Amino acid sequence: MLSKENAVLIFIDVQGRLAELADGADALFKNLRRLLEGMKALNVPVIVTEQIPEKLGPTRDEFQPFITTPPVTKTSFSCCGEPAFLKSLEKTGRRHVILCGIETHVCVYQTAMHLLESGCEVYAVADAVSSRDPANKALALRRMEAEGVKLTGTEMVLFELLGDAKDPAFKSVLNIVK
Repeated sequence: MLSKENAVLIFIDVQGRLAELADGADALFKNLRRLLEGMKALNVPVIVTEQIPEKLGPTRDEFQPFITTPPVTKTSFSCCGEPAFLKSLEKTGRRHVILCGIETHVCVYQTAMHLLESGCEVYAVADAVSSRDPANKALALRRMEAEGVKLTGTEMVLFELLGDAKDPAFKSVLNIVK
């Protein structure tokens, strides 16, 4: 089970035109925003990555207000191939890693595999990841699940982290998912 004391959200490569090409982009963006708002309400750290931002552009503008630390720039598909990412993750001290972003079959998948190898408990938010081709997303989710990644959804993550309606963040989370 996820706990807000041990969780961290990895917001992977939601950049420029590539993000617009993702299958179901409108629903994806809505869920990504909900996740970012929820992490803020629950005080769960977020690590943002950007794949070659000089070519793909920065993280999309609508998500910038929720980003409190500079994005980790990377060239490797797996976030774990970037030492600055590993340092950021280690600094959080968290081992329950929640993945969202694009593309599911490339950067999300490879990151998940490397995080599993390092002993993390990995969760992929199925309605907050996407690929240009929905078949690639489906294949990646099946493969991740077979390898030990736990599949979840945006609302499921938020309420699992919340845990109790007595939590002071309950009203905030409820407003986020409405």
